[in-house]
Amino acid sequence: MSYNLLKGKKGIIFGALDEKSIAWKTALACHAEDAEILLTNAPIAMRMGEINKLAEQINAPIVPCDVSSNDDMTNLLTKAKEHFGGGVDFILHSIGMSLNLRKGKHYTEIDYGFNQKTLDISATSLHRLLATAMKLDAINEWGSVVALTYIAAQRVFPDYNEMADAKALLESVARSFGYHYALKKHVRVNTVSQSPTRTTAGSGVKGFEGFITYAEKMSPLGNASAEDCANYCVTLFSDLTRMVTMQNLFHDGGFSYTGVTQSVIEQMEK
Repeated sequence: MSYNLLKGKKGIIFGALDEKSIAWKTALACHAEDAEILLTNAPIAMRMGEINKLAEQINAPIVPCDVSSNDDMTNLLTKAKEHFGGGVDFILHSIGMSLNLRKGKHYTEIDYGFNQKTLDISATSLHRLLATAMKLDAINEWGSVVALTYIAAQRVFPDYNEMADAKALLESVARSFGYHYALKKHVRVNTVSQSPTRTTAGSGVKGFEGFITYAEKMSPLGNASAEDCANYCVTLFSDLTRMVTMQNLFHDGGFSYTGVTQSVIEQMEK
């Protein structure tokens, strides 16, 4: 069911890789709410993924962007302004990459060169995006930017590795830049801390199925799906949340505020 929440709005979606990804689901949800979309991803992800299929489905152009490159970010936002005939109303930052995870390096023995790349792509990219957008005046008055994060930024999940540090930095950037963008142009910046979700990227984390099972037992409402997250992002892009900014918003079925559940107790007593 469409509520026309984004009618007349234009947005950029980062990170749609395949049908499992939250960015993909969010693009579909935004399109269903009458938004116009521009898709972007890293050149290598575009070759590996199925983004062209999504682009055809929602009639969206694709502009490749290496988010660690100032030039690429400038090119993306410049082309977005040209395509839409002005600034955008919302942006989804759904970006994360850990070379240490990929290479199987334990958190206590990370490669610092890899770590720098992780932080740049997964967190500093949000600062680069916002700074470039501010410079180019690429986000309209009362626009909305949402970045996806995970509760490992606040709690220890041993196998999440340096991505936990990256997510903590991402949330800090959202708060700090959110302050400045609110003053500058009433642009709001928030992070959504999503339940562990079966995406292609998430599945690369060691013990990920254990994360999913544990979170399901610890969440009174159960884990939030990718579709649920997409719908939540739609509300944050809409005018219904104009006064929400600089927040880390938990979208996790209650996991973040639950100490223990009866099902977990029963499992421990077996």
